[in-house]
Amino acid sequence: MTELLTRTPVPGAVAANPDSSEVRVNMSGAPGDSSGGASSRRSRVNSHSHSHSHGHSRPQHHSNSEPELDPTDSDLDSGEPSASLSELRCLFRWLQKSLPFLIILCAKLVIQHALGLAVGIGLFTTFLYVNKNIQTQVFLQDRHSKLQCLWLLLFLISSTLLLYYTFVTETLYHCLIFFTPTIEALGFWEILWAVGITNFIIKFLFMGIKCLILLLPSSLVTYRAQGRWLMLTEELGQVHQAIAPLPLWFRYLVTYQETDGAPGLTLGVLLALVYLILKLLGLYGQCASFLKTVRIFLIGEHTGTAATRSQCSEAGDVCPICQGDYREPRALLCQHIFCDECIALWFNREKSCPLCRTVITEKVYKWRDGATSPHLQIY
Repeated sequence: MTELLTRTPVPGAVAANPDSSEVRVNMSGAPGDSSGGASSRRSRVNSHSHSHSHGHSRPQHHSNSEPELDPTDSDLDSGEPSASLSELRCLFRWLQKSLPFLIILCAKLVIQHALGLAVGIGLFTTFLYVNKNIQTQVFLQDRHSKLQCLWLLLFLISSTLLLYYTFVTETLYHCLIFFTPTIEALGFWEILWAVGITNFIIKFLFMGIKCLILLLPSSLVTYRAQGRWLMLTEELGQVHQAIAPLPLWFRYLVTYQETDGAPGLTLGVLLALVYLILKLLGLYGQCASFLKTVRIFLIGEHTGTAATRSQCSEAGDVCPICQGDYREPRALLCQHIFCDECIALWFNREKSCPLCRTVITEKVYKWRDGATSPHLQIY
């Protein structure tokens, strides 16, 4: 009786045979628990089968893990261009939305500063026109038009007088003689404007001197001497342009407000001294170049030696540059012969022989072609 009671299966219990690996589950139960037991059994069976299949497929997933990283990396790499493109789209949309306001703002600035913009454009176009024409007349040598040179001179004079007449109350011509103009509230933008106009006017003055040199007859100024005069004129103009802004900027740096007190004055003086030192260093290098130009102007220079008649006849009695008869022929170190004026014009821009490219001189003597430096000296 005791043995039967111990072997009677309990409802819901799991029976296991110690001699076998089978597991028996008692299917009996209460009537009200049939649905719950069935659902619980199904969930347990499903979970068991899922875990079993997952355990079998785990090695395969592990073996394919490395290739699966490539799409992720490619997505990350492709994400950077897309992010940059989205930023560009946002910027483009912002510009589209802001374009009407920007146009309105530009129109207002143009209306407010119409006179200043017109003056700047006029000065720049005048400089380009006259500078190009002067170089053309110098290149023509004896064939240049004196009438054209006279027109360029009158054009420069009328442009300068018109400018100073327009701003007669500001007395901008004081800047030419290193004085400050009578501009009220001489602030940063006013000084920058005055310095820019003065720089262009100084260019115009020395370009007018170049026109006068071209108007001189060839009997007084030969072409070779004309190149030296043009070079000296340009060097003088650059020195003048470098010195003209000095009083204006020095005054601006030293000026201080009463509210600043002693610290403001001290700082202004220190800044002015630093500016003065930097300006003197720049002028020192510029004056060294100017002195070399003066020495060349006074002593002159000759490239090569005078060629004999036999050398000219062996060369064919024709200059390779102008394709004409030799005029004061000069033989270079490489024994090639050219006209004195032709080879002088060549060495204004080059250092080597036109035929064999042998280096003849170490320096290119610029500004002999009548060119004016476009550099705007504003400090």
